[in-house]
Amino acid sequence: MTESKLAINGGAKAVKTKLKRFNTIGKNEELAVSEVIKSGVLSKYLGCWDEDFYGGPKVQSFEKACSEYFNVKYSIAVNSWTSGLICAVGAIGIEPGDEIIVSTWTMCASATAILHWNAIPIFADIENKTFNICPKSVENNITKKTKAILAIDIFGHPCDYDALNELCDKYGLILISDSAQAPGAFYKSKMTSTGSNIGGFSLNYHKHIHTGEGGIIVTNDELYYKKMILIRNHGEAVVEEMKFEDITNIIGYNFRMGELEAAIGIEQLKRLSKIIKTKQSEAKKITEGLKKIRGLITPEIEKDCSHSFYTYPLLLDNKIIKISRDKIINALNQEGVKGLFGGYANIHLLPIFQNKIAYGKRGFPWTYISSRKDINYEKGICPVAEELNDKTFFGIEMCLYEYSDKNIEELINAFLKVFKNLDKVG
Repeated sequence: MTESKLAINGGAKAVKTKLKRFNTIGKNEELAVSEVIKSGVLSKYLGCWDEDFYGGPKVQSFEKACSEYFNVKYSIAVNSWTSGLICAVGAIGIEPGDEIIVSTWTMCASATAILHWNAIPIFADIENKTFNICPKSVENNITKKTKAILAIDIFGHPCDYDALNELCDKYGLILISDSAQAPGAFYKSKMTSTGSNIGGFSLNYHKHIHTGEGGIIVTNDELYYKKMILIRNHGEAVVEEMKFEDITNIIGYNFRMGELEAAIGIEQLKRLSKIIKTKQSEAKKITEGLKKIRGLITPEIEKDCSHSFYTYPLLLDNKIIKISRDKIINALNQEGVKGLFGGYANIHLLPIFQNKIAYGKRGFPWTYISSRKDINYEKGICPVAEELNDKTFFGIEMCLYEYSDKNIEELINAFLKVFKNLDKVG
């Protein structure tokens, strides 16, 4: 391997080959959309008790295909995974002031879906190997008001479903899983989100597969299924004719997926297994090239789990690496490395939680949180996540680009070059 001077010192960049944008949309999706347009049926929902309450033929076909693929009894297509989370939290009978324990290391919608129902998000810390919610931290946060755990399969690695389900059995809780970043990954013999009471996946544009925007909810529980289809489509208008007695949280929303998105989803789902294998192969090659770099910690996959590598996570060992993460990322960027990001999320530190008020002084419905003086969202409650976000974690966005063998070779060379010349980076 020929070494050149660091690009930041005016030398040649290690990365010379342009990355191709990750794109899962092709001819089959184009044909599927064309078929829907020719039919003239872009959506077929009715917000009343009718056979079209369940949506059009493509939506129902997509839901059936998802149930078969993920091996669950029920699947519900929605217009976004955020909508899916709102449906899931509403379906379990959450009431104002109830508490749901959620990871702080996630996208904010995992917590705002809880706020939506006037419930209280309680933030648990994460494990520093998988970056998933820590069962010990969860148990430490359980109170008499706790009703559920909302766990996230972050970056593509499954959370510890067995440990979390044991806590649910012990304390009488419900487990909701957010597998937005981990479709097709396995925890033992089950796919992510199929080992919880309710789970689901995101279908927005930068995920493994997408429909532009969209989401899919999965469950094996008939009652939760019925509640979620009611929340999805103006349920308050149909409960009487449906003879549905438990109307808690059955309030009307338009969370409906259209026929165009569903047609794309049917074709995308056919590609998912191959896409996951490709990302796993790319990640394995990257690990082989980076694992011997002293002070750089490559991903660890727990026993009996598989990883779908939405993100390729990395850690710096600050006992060995004395240069700041930001300077290292900057040096890698100057070497031509794309798709890097430093830190991830500490959503307990967002203004909405720091101020403990949802949306203004006029009494917007989501304001119950402001009355809870005993809730602590201060920095320090999630020390592992905070340390990772502030200093040691960085990642590569695997679903942003396609990585050929040449791309991977150059990426590895850039890392080797920067870490060999850390004295020049600092």
